[in-house]
Amino acid sequence: MNYRTAIVSSLAEIGEAAWSELLASQAEAKAETNPFLSYAFLHALHESGCASADTGWQPNYLALWQGETLAAALPLYLKQHSYGEYVFDWAWADAYRQHGLEYYPKLLSAIPFTPVSGTRLLARDGQARAALLAFLQAQQQAADVSSCHILFPPESEARQLAEAGYLMRSGVQFHWLNPGYTDFEQFLATLEHKKRKNIRAERRKVREAGVVMRQVRGVEATDADWKLFHRCYSNTYAEHRSSPYLSLDFFRRIGTTMPQNILLVIAEREGRAIAASLVIHTGDTLYGRYWGALEHVPCLHFETAYYQPLEFCIANGIATFEGGAQGEHKMARGFLPQKTWSAHWLAHPAFADAVQRFLERERGGIDAYLDELNEHSPFRPATAP
Repeated sequence: MNYRTAIVSSLAEIGEAAWSELLASQAEAKAETNPFLSYAFLHALHESGCASADTGWQPNYLALWQGETLAAALPLYLKQHSYGEYVFDWAWADAYRQHGLEYYPKLLSAIPFTPVSGTRLLARDGQARAALLAFLQAQQQAADVSSCHILFPPESEARQLAEAGYLMRSGVQFHWLNPGYTDFEQFLATLEHKKRKNIRAERRKVREAGVVMRQVRGVEATDADWKLFHRCYSNTYAEHRSSPYLSLDFFRRIGTTMPQNILLVIAEREGRAIAASLVIHTGDTLYGRYWGALEHVPCLHFETAYYQPLEFCIANGIATFEGGAQGEHKMARGFLPQKTWSAHWLAHPAFADAVQRFLERERGGIDAYLDELNEHSPFRPATAP
């Protein structure tokens, strides 16, 4: 079948209706509902300037058209660095530099600043997906880039990329699963005694510090709430001597275009806001994302970014809380390890061979790490979700 192909620098060139129809056609339920693949989220990243050529995230989306219908598309960026990716290739870039080679620019398919798994080869059917993958491979060969990377695809898509010759890399995230808890206490009852005791102690410290928590759904959030959240978020980055990836303009945009997917958790003491977190959710999955504070209170991060969202999941029947990148400390709070995937192509044959050998060794280490983690479940026997 013949497709009309295009490389677009703005989702506006595709249009919200066509993009949303393509998402709705996906076979996997998560691809239909994943809010990070939505036009609202991606377009906000671009239009706010957070993911743009100026920040080293130049959109180069691939699109396949069949007549007037968008048959397939791939979120794709021309990257000038490796920030905001959560699959770390800094050592690869350094090896290129030591050999007098340029690692940047590179091609990257990912959701900027968001380590969430989801379909990357968006397609209406298998034929369109195969054509999209062929289009990507042609582009990575023709472009003046060192490499191409597809981050956090689902396992089925990772297998397809491996069959197409991409090098596979695995990683670990931590997800909380809800078998249908009626309240937070029922969840706590499934944990080992020490874990249960520590969580209660952490929550008690926050209460005894005089902190009151407020949950604000996106549809109810005011501009003052967004200003407060961004101030907390930016302050935490500043305390770590770094710059925030996301702007107030971005948060305002998603607050307007996708409020049904947003929950703000605001911590207040003596009538004054001191911390806030932002999570994004659907009817079945909640994604832990952004947090910040204006002053330090012991255990406030856990209350704001974990325990309040867990209570929200239980109250609303949300089945999964994806805790984001890294963090073995999440296991003590009921999160369990899950394997993630990424796919990589390197143009330089010798470096491709070296990276393949490295990934084979790393993969063995990841599998051993997962086995070790699974031997230390935080749940009492026979109570794990």
